[in-house]
Amino acid sequence: MAVHFITGTPSTLLASFKKAISDKQIVTWSCDSAGDFTHATDQWKNLAWFRPEVKSDRLIFKIIRPQGLKVGSEVYAIYHGRLIESILAHFDNSFTNAFATALASDGDLI
Repeated sequence: MAVHFITGTPSTLLASFKKAISDKQIVTWSCDSAGDFTHATDQWKNLAWFRPEVKSDRLIFKIIRPQGLKVGSEVYAIYHGRLIESILAHFDNSFTNAFATALASDGDLI
């Protein structure tokens, strides 16, 4: 349950995403003090978080469950789809491909 953005500049893409959130250009996501992201709408807020991981050729967002809860299929689908949608809408020139894994992957905490 991870989202991958294939890019030659993963650190720049992550910094740009954080800046767009802090500048209120993206209002549907928030970033906490640990650097994790959650959906910011009332309906989906704090039902999961994404923890970014920078690799040499990609930016990966791994999903994290709320303490004491699990991430169900609907929350998984909403978070993954909306993250790809947001980054595609704002940073389409910053990556070549994006994809979400169907099941939990290494580092996901569901």
